[in-house]
Amino acid sequence: MIRVLLVDDQALIRGGFRALLEAEDDIEVVGEAADGAHGAELAAETVPDVALIDIQMPVLDGIEATRRIVADPRLDGVHVVMLTNYGFDEYVFNALRAGASGFLVKDIDPADLLHSVRVAARGDALLAPSITRRLIAEFVSRLPEPDIGKSMERLTNREREVVALVARGLSNDEIAQHMVISPTTAKTHVSRAMTKLHARDRAQLVVFAYESGLVSPKRSL
Repeated sequence: MIRVLLVDDQALIRGGFRALLEAEDDIEVVGEAADGAHGAELAAETVPDVALIDIQMPVLDGIEATRRIVADPRLDGVHVVMLTNYGFDEYVFNALRAGASGFLVKDIDPADLLHSVRVAARGDALLAPSITRRLIAEFVSRLPEPDIGKSMERLTNREREVVALVARGLSNDEIAQHMVISPTTAKTHVSRAMTKLHARDRAQLVVFAYESGLVSPKRSL
């Protein structure tokens, strides 16, 4: 059973999402909150698999709520997915840097919402290649971050290649095909890179790859 926490200041949004999610046999809504502070508290109490959190809320916004959740070692398995009205904005990138696994637009189709919750529960990032390119073009600095660059030195050449492919939006199966290795081996490389970089998920690998200079925005657009 996938346990989901809903955090949004609009009761109508929470109610609509709850109705859709709880109609599924494999999904359970374990709590609702109308602001980020209460949402972070509920996450600690309920320990959901997925937390759907609005970016802009009163009291405490979704980005700070995400930071609080990510900072709590007891919530290491919680995958935060940001909710936004805008499709993409600066807040989304800041949320990814804070530890979110991806984001969804609030007017998402019901079938896509259910699919996305299941994807997030598996630990996969909700970042389509087109969204990744837009993120890179608009919000990633062209200059490498020194500390992140040093962290990348821990990776083997093979692991760096895999991280670069993750940053371009490839799945494990696509990485395996590109590198002519098995999907299991590709998954192992991704997992080892995440461990060495202390990345919570694939979304964090995308951020690290561009901030370190491993992948150039100019080559990806």
